[in-house]
Amino acid sequence: MAMRGLYFEELEEGHTFVTGGRTITEADIVNFAGISGDYNPLHTDATFAAQTEFGQRVAHGMLGLSVGTGQAYSTGFLEGTVLAFTGIEWKFRQPILIGDTIRTEIQITKKRENKAVGGGFVTFDVKIINQDDKVTQKGSWTVIIASRPEEDDQ
Repeated sequence: MAMRGLYFEELEEGHTFVTGGRTITEADIVNFAGISGDYNPLHTDATFAAQTEFGQRVAHGMLGLSVGTGQAYSTGFLEGTVLAFTGIEWKFRQPILIGDTIRTEIQITKKRENKAVGGGFVTFDVKIINQDDKVTQKGSWTVIIASRPEEDDQ
């Protein structure tokens, strides 16, 4: 059950959200290649990829990041209150393979109110974790979250 988005004032540093899992499929990789134009054979050519250190095709790193942002949104805490994605620092730690099931853990690490933007900046520590509890990607995201409307402060 998705909850409504949380306002800037409702978010607390240290709070963590954990998403459900999603299995990455061959169709995900093919579709992402088509959308992005990234047809690197590591992602799209099974024969080529079999000769690499991974032994098989791997998901695009940006596909993993994209799924992670979707997973974060699907928790509901950003729904209707996130105003903008303003920054990212990101590390790719290990490949996401076809058949891997990934989930995303999002922890609030910093809040900074800014009334001029209608809310405040919130920084999250984010980890994309596979079914073996290994971190495949991690970093920080900064977003602007809306403040509670004044009429709701009563």
